[in-house]
Amino acid sequence: MNIATREIEIETDAPGLMIAGRESVPAEFGRMLNSDTTLQVHRMFRDPRVLEAPERAQLVAQLRSAVDLHPEVAELRVLLGMALCVDLQAQQAMEELRVAVEQAPDCFIARLKYGELLMRLRICQPAAEETHKAAQLAANAAQSEMARRQAATIRTMLREGIERGGYAGLLSKMLRLNRRSKEQSTLPALVGTK
Repeated sequence: MNIATREIEIETDAPGLMIAGRESVPAEFGRMLNSDTTLQVHRMFRDPRVLEAPERAQLVAQLRSAVDLHPEVAELRVLLGMALCVDLQAQQAMEELRVAVEQAPDCFIARLKYGELLMRLRICQPAAEETHKAAQLAANAAQSEMARRQAATIRTMLREGIERGGYAGLLSKMLRLNRRSKEQSTLPALVGTK
């Protein structure tokens, strides 16, 4: 199926919420979403906190329906993944973004948002890899800057040891706890003090 593409630009005042500086998407993209869904998506980009729980649930349902109707459009999956993140459904969001990356490995926004979700979940090494791939796919200065900032945040997290999982984190906590208990046991006991 040959789908014509066009350039769209969606801007936001909130940093990090821009879906794309310039991203190639199917020409029918505007017709895939009704005007209510499009309005909700724009509100989500401006400030995700303004959407109430019923609005978030409605947006997720509408985007899921659009993805079911057009499963080949990776950008719709990215929007669904972002809406799921706003609705605090991280596991489902990760799955949708992962599928979007598999469907369109050369899609900047799919890579960037997948990397961002991994970063927010503190899965830093895969987040760094996805962000690096997004940076390589950047088509303009705005996209390059978004990827650069995200990569810098991930490097800071790695340097400060803010990463989820693994035995290293558990082991270091146990060693610190063991060290503290030894220090406390070697302190002289103060007997008879009031």
